[in-house]
Amino acid sequence: MRDFRTDFIQFAIEQQVLLFGEYKTKAGRLSPYFFNAGLFHDGLSLAHLTRFYADAIQASELQFDVLFGPAYKGISLAAGTAIALADRGQNVPFAYNRKEAKDHGEGGTLVGAPLKGNVLIIDDVISAGTSVRESVNMIEDAGARPAGVVIALDRMERGKGQLSAVQEVELEYGIPVISIASLDDLVAYLETQPAMKNNLEAVARYRAEYGVH
Repeated sequence: MRDFRTDFIQFAIEQQVLLFGEYKTKAGRLSPYFFNAGLFHDGLSLAHLTRFYADAIQASELQFDVLFGPAYKGISLAAGTAIALADRGQNVPFAYNRKEAKDHGEGGTLVGAPLKGNVLIIDDVISAGTSVRESVNMIEDAGARPAGVVIALDRMERGKGQLSAVQEVELEYGIPVISIASLDDLVAYLETQPAMKNNLEAVARYRAEYGVH
């Protein structure tokens, strides 16, 4: 049986969400690959994507009470993954936030289910960790606890120091970060694709310079 991580990598390539070439990262590095989850922008691809999130969550066996998707990309991810989990018999509430506080109606910045118990944050990637930091603050202000973070792809590369952005979040907040796939999975996939040998070599060179293990 194929691993969902391998299926996700192949799916992201087929959807042209995972691209190979030369791309400048936020850190100013020239990366040989680029992942943009914002390009999952139709109903079918979002349905597939959120089923992969559900796969990763269930495989992790992480216990949580509420899914929380930070604005903006996390909103559709939280809703879609809640639907995917419900289809498998795991019905969980979800919530998200607004960037701007609403001053009428129910007011505030939080929308959806109340944040209580253990809250799992869902987002596309972790770059500087800003979105996670803001999410943790909102969860704790509501009297709940962050249970972990689930993302699509862990690039496994150094941040400003020797740790990756994912490792920094795990260390700072004491919570696990799970991903649908990681750079390890991407490399393993490329190793099975002779036509992508040049991409594999470029990724290996980049990893040797910026990667963490």
